[in-house]
Amino acid sequence: MAELLQILISGLASGAIYALAAVGFTLLWQASQTINFAQGEFVMLPAFFVLAGMTVLGLPLWAAILTAFVLSVLILGVMFKKLVVEPMLPHGSMPLVIATIALGLLMKESVKEFYSAQGQPFPPLFPQHVIHVFGASVSVQDLCNLAVAFAAIIALQMFLQRTRTGRAMQATAQDPRVAEILGVDVKRMVMYTFLINAALAAIASILISPVYLAKFSNGETLGMIAFIAAIVGGFNQIRGALVGGLLIGVLDNMAAVYISAEYRSAIPLILLILIIMVRPQGIMGTSEGRTV
Repeated sequence: MAELLQILISGLASGAIYALAAVGFTLLWQASQTINFAQGEFVMLPAFFVLAGMTVLGLPLWAAILTAFVLSVLILGVMFKKLVVEPMLPHGSMPLVIATIALGLLMKESVKEFYSAQGQPFPPLFPQHVIHVFGASVSVQDLCNLAVAFAAIIALQMFLQRTRTGRAMQATAQDPRVAEILGVDVKRMVMYTFLINAALAAIASILISPVYLAKFSNGETLGMIAFIAAIVGGFNQIRGALVGGLLIGVLDNMAAVYISAEYRSAIPLILLILIIMVRPQGIMGTSEGRTV
């Protein structure tokens, strides 16, 4: 029982980080019908912004994190929308998909070329010791990661549901034309969505890098898992992305312990196939129009 609790908490901590990236997929799809196949690299890059701030600029950790967060919002939010999405979107979804794949490759190879091809140790944000809960040894870092990720998602939900801007973003996601008739600045709401996605990617990057190191190849795995989590949970539901991410995190950990670590990478794919066969709209998704 203690071992199961330990696996469950560790899986939830990883799954919550996957959920942050998966929510980004959902938000961009809702706001602008954009599927960003560079999302994994969006989660990879901010960690290298932090490392560059510390090694090149000599900034302390928290100053480097703040700088990386601002850079992420500007580059992965504003510049991504202005330089990639807006020019490609009028030409249809396929050119945009190809553009985001190319962008992901460019980001990955740029980090590999200009920073390092080796995994870089990332300074821990939280204490590295463990605590004992009902006989299980639980990492404080896992608990803190889980708390921060949940806080970010809860804050996003409260923003969307309880603020005027959030409700305007939901109206834009549901029907941009009607929202514009009602006086909503649709372009601004869409831009806010891209900024939120960049912020979530930065948070996920900073949380996961102390665990898995900062590696140029991290985006491959993170992007795939986040995309699968969004589909499994329901691509048109933020809470669905959360459920999908948590489910994959827990199943992944359980497979590594009770089956074999060699097969853990197959678990998300098996889950995806099962969901598509049984419930194509996802666990919490709807087959009705777009909702947030």
